[in-house]
Amino acid sequence: MRIMMLSWEFPPLNVGGLAQHVYELSRSLVKAGCQVDVITSGEENLPARENVEGIGVWRVYPYHGGQERDFIDWMQRLNFALLEKGVQLIGNQKSYDLVHAHDWLVAYAARGLKHIYTMPLLATIHATEYGRNNGLHNAEQRSIGDLEWWLTYEAWKVVCCSRHMQAELQHVFQLPADKIEIIPNGIRPEAYAITASEPALEKIGFQPGEQMIFYVGRLVQEKGVQIVLEALPAISDRFPGTKFVVAGTGPHAENLKNRARELGLESRVHFLGYISDELRNELYNAAAVAVFPSLYEPFGIVALEAMATNTPVLVSAVGGLDEIVEHETDGLKAYPGDANSLAEQVCRLLGNKEWAEKLALKAYEKALNVYSWDKIAVQTADVYKEIISSAENKRWQEVASKKKHWGEPPGKKGEKEPEVSRR
Repeated sequence: MRIMMLSWEFPPLNVGGLAQHVYELSRSLVKAGCQVDVITSGEENLPARENVEGIGVWRVYPYHGGQERDFIDWMQRLNFALLEKGVQLIGNQKSYDLVHAHDWLVAYAARGLKHIYTMPLLATIHATEYGRNNGLHNAEQRSIGDLEWWLTYEAWKVVCCSRHMQAELQHVFQLPADKIEIIPNGIRPEAYAITASEPALEKIGFQPGEQMIFYVGRLVQEKGVQIVLEALPAISDRFPGTKFVVAGTGPHAENLKNRARELGLESRVHFLGYISDELRNELYNAAAVAVFPSLYEPFGIVALEAMATNTPVLVSAVGGLDEIVEHETDGLKAYPGDANSLAEQVCRLLGNKEWAEKLALKAYEKALNVYSWDKIAVQTADVYKEIISSAENKRWQEVASKKKHWGEPPGKKGEKEPEVSRR
């Protein structure tokens, strides 16, 4: 099978977890025998075309024409460039069996390629605007929500990563259950092996005997980092040598730093900003607890990262995180948005290291056995095969091949082209 993958981010451009998802899925699909071309956004210092572990990566730049008005305008310009590249690849005698779109940011290009080339569309929805904001409260959020619905409508099947997201898609977009496929995110433990020789704690000024609580991810309201700040005074009262290390960037960063100052925590909280994969791996290894206190989380791949590094993990009992971690078996859970609950669970791990290590070992075994990218690629390829080989797709292809020229109604007079979205 030859797959065209559309994503607005791909390593080394990592805005959130989507980039890593597309990379790991693509490389595992290649190992499983698929041919995969990823069309994504680029920057001046990145090659426009390269082969990454068997993945064909094509990078494009959003069309200009003056300064973009806002993020939506930038996204629309990016879609023109994605569509142009897709048309160019197909015009160069490449053929694809299916286009796989990741999230609303590539919806226009994905829909265009689907209808221009009679190519079935699969969409992965990683999160919804409704879920991120607990509703749609302004024009931009409603616009994004409309695009998400449109993409799910145009898609032959919709992939999501958890039962929580399945329920959300059915509630927000009224998707029929048989249009949704649940395929979890995965983990590749070897990607989190330690390669550097200098201990991470020394790099950021930790002293012997101090313990680290570690968070890595986007700094946005729904990730709940502010809950850890509120919990830290109570944790420090019981374990004075505890510090909180925050890795990542995002629009909420300055608010978090200001809150840390208000709470008098400047000496106990380290904001590292963007960090390399090598430093991330070291920090996981050095941490006493990895904490992910999300208020909204469709899946939570960072929890798998911690599990794959044998780091004791604490999550909020929300969304996909609630499905990944089994409380007191392979990690701990706290009530979402509850600083007292989070502080209590952190202290349980800090106060019983032997028990924490047993939980971490169970979590490591789960990461290896349940969340392998190779297994997830096989599940994804099976969905591709189901769509491509379906009688509905074959009929759609046959009708399209009978068209004498663009714009002429297919088949017999009055016959309508079959609808391929299953709504």
